[in-house]
Amino acid sequence: MAKAKSSVEPFDLEAALVELNQLVEQMEQGGSSLEESLKNFERGIALTRACQTALKTAEQKVQLLLEQNGRPTLTSFDEQMEDK
Repeated sequence: MAKAKSSVEPFDLEAALVELNQLVEQMEQGGSSLEESLKNFERGIALTRACQTALKTAEQKVQLLLEQNGRPTLTSFDEQMEDK
């Protein structure tokens, strides 16, 4: 049986942050109608939530990758720099 192709594209965190920054700048400049401001605010909230989800997922993946034999193997940044 052939595997179905997913139509969901991976989330682009950098593009979302750029768009969020543009929305903030546009809202700070003012001059938009109330309706447009609310629409931009809603989009900003959606982008913020998507970014938070993407970052949380990445953090969980890093935690999984850093575990060995069921035990965390994290070291402090300072210890890593001393080894070099």
